[in-house]
Amino acid sequence: MDTGRLKLLVAHSREEFSRTAAEWILRQADFAVRTRGVCALGLSGGSTPRSVYEELGNGELSEKFPWTQTEFFFGDERAVPIDDPESNYRMVRETLLRSHPEALGSVYRMPADAPDPDEAAARYGRRLPDPLDVLILGMGADGHTASLFPGSPAIDEKEALVLAVEGPAPPPRRMTITPPVIERARQTLVLATGIEKAAMVGKALGGAFDPKAVPAQLARKATWIVDHAAATHVLNP
Repeated sequence: MDTGRLKLLVAHSREEFSRTAAEWILRQADFAVRTRGVCALGLSGGSTPRSVYEELGNGELSEKFPWTQTEFFFGDERAVPIDDPESNYRMVRETLLRSHPEALGSVYRMPADAPDPDEAAARYGRRLPDPLDVLILGMGADGHTASLFPGSPAIDEKEALVLAVEGPAPPPRRMTITPPVIERARQTLVLATGIEKAAMVGKALGGAFDPKAVPAQLARKATWIVDHAAATHVLNP
């Protein structure tokens, strides 16, 4: 489906979902490197991208990925230690980068657990490339993306690229990119799976534009790769 700049790709199996998303990331990273010599890649945390990162980092596609010409950043992070099971950095290290230790020196972890989270967010924002070449986002069943939750004051941010925020679920302290990062990214991919996200995928892509209520609408014009369950309300409105 292609409506204006919006592209929706529906996968009918877990394998197809992972492969389609991994191939998309590879194409965009390769284009960025060929065009600008480097790829600034923003990574999503959460459970949905795990299989995509495994496919890209440890399968045959990994042989084609420009590991040494890519800088890895994060869309959000929880205020937990680096080795905590809730750490997005840990998840990326154990999946995408498991077979590529040579890339670890180009990974820029979000220091959400810093003693002064506001100062740390400002520092990360100064390091974050503007724009990112490729940004990967997820979406929660409540419509949040990165750590931009419904009703969050951070959704109104126009200048800062990164903020320390509070989330509704534990651990509440988090760090997140802001709407300007999403709006200016050269290429953005949103990943969503599961029937529990179907209603919000429908609102994100087809509902009245109100990102304060449905933050994932900030990426409405991105490429969306979803499984068949998550696409239910879009395919059968």
